[in-house]
Parts: sequence; C-alpha cells; structure tokens
Amino acid sequence: MKDTDFSKLSLSHAKGVMTTTLNNPPVNVLDVALMSEISRLLRAVRDDPDTRVLVFQSADPEFFIAHVDMTLIDEPHAFDELARNAPEGLNPFQAFGELLRSQPQVTIVKLAGLARGGGAEFVAAADMAFAAEGRAGLAQCEALMGITPGGGATQYLTNRMTRGRALEVVLGADLIDAATAERYGWINRALPASELDDFVERLAHNIAALPEGVIAAAKQAMPAADLREGFYREHEAWAGLFERPAAERLIRGGLKAGAQTKVGERNLEGLLRNLGA
Repeated sequence: MKDTDFSKLSLSHAKGVMTTTLNNPPVNVLDVALMSEISRLLRAVRDDPDTRVLVFQSADPEFFIAHVDMTLIDEPHAFDELARNAPEGLNPFQAFGELLRSQPQVTIVKLAGLARGGGAEFVAAADMAFAAEGRAGLAQCEALMGITPGGGATQYLTNRMTRGRALEVVLGADLIDAATAERYGWINRALPASELDDFVERLAHNIAALPEGVIAAAKQAMPAADLREGFYREHEAWAGLFERPAAERLIRGGLKAGAQTKVGERNLEGLLRNLGA
C-alpha cells in the first residue's frame, strides 16, 4: 500500500490482517480529517491482495468514534470536498458508510468503548462487530440534537433489527449496552472485556488464512442490501430537520455544556436531555 501518510490512524499488518487504530483526541470525533483518512485508507487497500481482513479499533479505551464533529455547525462547507466525491444520491456521511460496506475485504470493528451517531453508523456498516461487556456502548443520539440520523443508521438498523427496535434506538436515543446491542442484532457478539482482543485476533487471522477466493465468494453470495431509496428518504428527513432552529440551539448548547470533552461524552445523552429540561 502506497498511501501511508496518516496522522489520525496507526496501521499494523500481519498475515493478511490490517489493524487500524483510530486516534483523534480527545474523544475521536468524526471530523473531516478522520473521515478523510479512513476513506483514503479504504480506497488504498481496496485492491491490495495482501490485505484480506480489516480490523478497526481505538487508541482510546473509552471512545471508538464519538460522533460527527458538532463544531461543524459553524463550518457549513467543511465537507464540500467529500460531498463532491460522494456517489450520486448519497450525502458524504452516507457515502462514508457505503465505502466501508462495499469493501472487498472482511471488515471487523472491535468495540471496547462508546460509539455514537456517525461512529455507531460506522459500526453498523462494517461486516462484523464485537463489543466488550460492561464497557462498550452504542447510541444514535441525533434526536436529542433535534435531527434524525443522516449517515445510514435508519437503513442499516432496519436491516439488522426489527423496525420497532430501530425506532427505539433512534427515538429513545439512549446508550445501548453491548449485551442489548447483541440481542437486537446491532453487533455480532458481546464478549467479556478480557476476551475481546484475543477473540477478534483469532477470528481475523482464521478468516485471512482461508484459501484464495473464499472471502470473495462468500461476500458475493451474501451481497449487501441495496439501500439507495432509503438513503434518499433518510437524507431528506435529516436535512429538513437540520435547517430548523432547534437543531442549531441544541448542538450549540451541547457544545457549551461539555459535548466533545471526555467528561461530557461519558453521559452525552444526559447532557443533551438537560438542555431541554
């Protein structure tokens, strides 16, 4: 792989498995820089015959990807370049998830901490996800900011769980623990935290060691669902709400109250609910 100029990602490669460690302090917000680097990595390894499995983890044990950078409310054109490169009919956040979902390699998320919003959408877009019991959590908390998910969650979740459970996640806007996420189908398995690393490493290397052609054949036989019509509906819903005054008030209020700091992100749902109290 030629493109290795990353400041937010650390890469290691062994026996067909590339492990990518995300590191965008303080809480791994999904900002333009992190999204751009992950996108560049996915494109760079797409045709790499020596990379058969991609594992994503975080350098911060508390946070995987917090959510999309809320400060971008003051930079409306920050994602213009990513938007120009997005396939027709997809906004840049949807295109980001679809880039991961269409990867020819097997993609695995190792979730030791929290993933919300765009971070939770990244988890759902991956082929597989495994989470640490008692430490990992997932949330689509956008409703508490006056919007709905706009990066694929409405489609990914209804593909993984019942409509009722997906509505619970989106409108309930609570942090979902690993055991519940497993039961709902959001992730593959919840594992004891002490077993997570070894389990994912063993699985990734077992998959990478399969005879040539097996991974491609399996992914071809089980293609990802075509969600284009749903993505259009999702974007229209998200964009319409984002233009309303409530979204700006809640996002700015959340930042002022401590969102995107370690302390604030540990109970982001409570922080955002208090804004309307």
